[in-house]
Amino acid sequence: MLDELRNDIAALISVYEKTRKECDETEERLRQCEETNEEYRKQIIELERQIDNLKLKNAFLAASGDEEAKEKIDRLIREIDKCISILEG
Repeated sequence: MLDELRNDIAALISVYEKTRKECDETEERLRQCEETNEEYRKQIIELERQIDNLKLKNAFLAASGDEEAKEKIDRLIREIDKCISILEG
């Protein structure tokens, strides 16, 4: 009976150690995924900034008059504000 109890305890310890190792590995993978996610988020923000700059540049180049250019700039500012609110939300 004592040997069975020792064997059961040894088996429990083995299962615990295996589960703990799997948990540690999962936590490490999660950390790596979070870092990758943060890098992608920064890339998205930079690319959106570049898109906005190109839109603004095109608005100035395509504008035939001051009023049209102001309208395009106002529209771009609203789009930028919308993007910022989405990112903050």
